[in-house]
Amino acid sequence: MKKRKALSEKEIDRIIEMAWEDRTPFDAIQLQFDLKEQEVITLMRREMKPKSFKMWRERVQGRKTKHLKSRTSDVDRFKCSRQRNISNNKISKR
Repeated sequence: MKKRKALSEKEIDRIIEMAWEDRTPFDAIQLQFDLKEQEVITLMRREMKPKSFKMWRERVQGRKTKHLKSRTSDVDRFKCSRQRNISNNKISKR
């Protein structure tokens, strides 16, 4: 098993923010932070209050935009066009 570097508080906050965003797929989180979907779920469970985690899981479970393979071709970005730019996001700097 590959050993991971510890995530900073800032990185954990960003992962949680990305996981809550409707248009940010788990693939984007994996690309940027090298965390698979199950690892994001584990992180969310550990870092959030139980009720908030349950609410997030219910919200994400049926959402097609959280998985690139399930998306329709008209969704071609990771974030809403009205969302402010986030300076720590490596993907937005490409």
